[in-house]
Amino acid sequence: MRTALAVLLSTSALLLSACTQPEGDPGGLGPQQPTPQPSTQTGEPAEPSEQSSESAGPVRPHVVGTVARNLAAPWGVTFLPDGSALVSERDTTRVLAIPAGGGRPREVGRLGIAAPQGEAGVLGLATSPTYDDDSLVYAYVSTAEDNRVVRMEYDGRRLGRPDPVLTGIPNGFIHDGGRLLFADDGNLFVSTGETGDEQLAQDRDSLAGKVLRITPDGDPVADNPVEGSPVWTMGHRNVQGLAFDEHGRLWASEFGADTWDELNLISRGRNYGWPLHEGRAPDPQDAYRDPYVQWRTSEASPSGLAYLDGSLWMASLRGQRLWQVPVSEEGTGKPRDWFVGDYGRMRTVVVAPDGNLWVTTSNRDGRGDPAAQDDRILEVALR
Repeated sequence: MRTALAVLLSTSALLLSACTQPEGDPGGLGPQQPTPQPSTQTGEPAEPSEQSSESAGPVRPHVVGTVARNLAAPWGVTFLPDGSALVSERDTTRVLAIPAGGGRPREVGRLGIAAPQGEAGVLGLATSPTYDDDSLVYAYVSTAEDNRVVRMEYDGRRLGRPDPVLTGIPNGFIHDGGRLLFADDGNLFVSTGETGDEQLAQDRDSLAGKVLRITPDGDPVADNPVEGSPVWTMGHRNVQGLAFDEHGRLWASEFGADTWDELNLISRGRNYGWPLHEGRAPDPQDAYRDPYVQWRTSEASPSGLAYLDGSLWMASLRGQRLWQVPVSEEGTGKPRDWFVGDYGRMRTVVVAPDGNLWVTTSNRDGRGDPAAQDDRILEVALR
């Protein structure tokens, strides 16, 4: 386990030297390696989505069932090799197990180290890529001192004691990030928020407002932009969605403030501009990384993100809808929204083992209008 304090103290000089490099974004993480640069149909990041009546493709998602009901602000969802799922509830600190093929959820543990408040609590979950050997499940948890990544053994009945993997991520009443995603190489991506202190997003000595990349043991990956630092990208306001597409590119959904929410392509060492820019930068020569798609905050407030059948699927809270964004090697296509207002606030979207989507509602998070069965996990089929 590497604490954030130890990492940052040992790498401050490296981070400061990175700022003097001629390549890269202003205030970024130093020289860039070549990365794929998808574009939209016009060769530039997408224009704002002012309307969504145009179809994004032949698929027509439809709700085929309710996986679970009467939950309380479900946040993280992860599947185990046997097809069962674990679900975290942000405010109750419970972790629930749902059997393969569906069935009544049962509590398998509570994370007593959590100190829920506002947007903080028990957030993202991820299953170890070597689960068959180590039986480990990872969680992003807000404690009284920090946000942290922990891991626990799960024997199929109860979760074990949470062991810290990475600590010292700033926490707050708002903007705590919280999504976890393992890459094919076995390393873990972690999204964080700037906790309402927007300057932290541009602070290289803070893990807030960043996308982090660590090993399963919590160490910075050897080829991260700055040696000894877990920071992969910076300049984020609040990233709550991460997903890989079929080309191996990492995408992130990000909350804006008053104007634009964003869908970003996450590239090594880049600076995404917050709080200097919200949405696309007005200066086309600006080197901060622009979003590929942006939405009015009333249409999105995006959280979970998943990739399936050629599209990214983005759950929206304030927008109360599921966004579909087609993705190809060339870039992103015209977004399309589904289920507008039908199920209230949507928090998390994941791909289930059977190829359908699971979408959680978040109407009992203090900001929604709960229906009789809320909160729910909806099963969505694309055909």
